[in-house]
Amino acid sequence: MTKILILYYSRGGSVAEMAQYISRGVESVENCEANLRTVPSISATPESTQSDIPDSGPPFATYSDLIKCDGLALGSPTRFGNMAAPIKYFIDSTSDIWISGGLVGKPATVFSSTGSLHGGQETTLLSMMLPLIHHGMLLVGIPYTEPGLFAKEGGGTPYGATHVAGDKNEFPVSKNEKELCFATGKRLAKIAKKLKIN
Repeated sequence: MTKILILYYSRGGSVAEMAQYISRGVESVENCEANLRTVPSISATPESTQSDIPDSGPPFATYSDLIKCDGLALGSPTRFGNMAAPIKYFIDSTSDIWISGGLVGKPATVFSSTGSLHGGQETTLLSMMLPLIHHGMLLVGIPYTEPGLFAKEGGGTPYGATHVAGDKNEFPVSKNEKELCFATGKRLAKIAKKLKIN
């Protein structure tokens, strides 16, 4: 079984919803399995702690999840054109995996949601790609054979799937955005399956 880790942080729910559609794309490929994982929030209050088990949704990611995956989809909302602190905190703590080369040669894709069309979608995706390149991962984008990249509204970039949520998180993930998420998951799974060393 080819295992794809879909690792994300979601505050308003849009990135979590995108992860579900990426998961469906992964599992549309024979013998491929999607494993959804999230990361805990970060508090500005040092005394503040969070349970080891989230109140709802998928479990928190472990380093073992990363090492055991055959491919990775990394998702985050945009924070000033960058990935959100909780996902960066998790990735920044993976030095041991980097030293051991645990992710070298595995395919990865990135996805994001912003409040506005020009809210830094592409720079956020690029910010998530940088540590993955350092880990030796192979980046998987969205080719222009996907008609959704030509849509006039909503998200979607060749760098990865995106969603425009609105400044009050009022826009649901659109049909086009769902299709791009599904296509992303399917493409990632197919590539991971071909690259997997048995």
